[in-house]
Amino acid sequence: MTTEETLEAFKSTGALLEGHFELRSKLHSNRYFQCANVLMYPRIAEKLCAALVEKMLAADIGNVDGVISPAVGGILVGHEVARALNTKCIFAEKVQGEGLDATGKPNTVLAMRRFAIKPGERLVVAEDVVTKGGRVQETIDLVKAAGAEVAAVALLVDRSSGKVTFGDIPMFSLMQMTPETWTAEECPMCKAGTKPVHPGS
Repeated sequence: MTTEETLEAFKSTGALLEGHFELRSKLHSNRYFQCANVLMYPRIAEKLCAALVEKMLAADIGNVDGVISPAVGGILVGHEVARALNTKCIFAEKVQGEGLDATGKPNTVLAMRRFAIKPGERLVVAEDVVTKGGRVQETIDLVKAAGAEVAAVALLVDRSSGKVTFGDIPMFSLMQMTPETWTAEECPMCKAGTKPVHPGS
């Protein structure tokens, strides 16, 4: 599946939005990937994730015992990646952490609540979109803390265009793109008087 075909799938389903957005990373952008809009079509989600798995298998990532995703956005990606790999799918969930974030809301962290990671397992970490990779790194840390190994990171969209890496773990994406981003202080749309929205919340 080519980058152009992937982009067309996002555009045709309304998954690539334009406006004034605040990302989970707290950066502002004029474009936003709302992957839920493309993933709500099961056949399209299946096709995208199967293409992603083809890229991983072509790189010979070795034996895989399962797929793990950070909630919530990565769950559907993880499920379809696991289907294509014919393996199990589990996910990490957000729980309240310590302190407050920059907006005054309680910090959230990822934890394993419903599932257990077995020592020695090799898992693929699957996510919909990465900008800075914070939730993916948290998921990787959970896997390693359990004595397991991350075989690969699988993404639908890499918003960093390859700038975000996770050590020596191989990373695969269907599309790399870097929409413009700014801090809140630098954001030209904020300076023009518009307020950002949080489409993922």
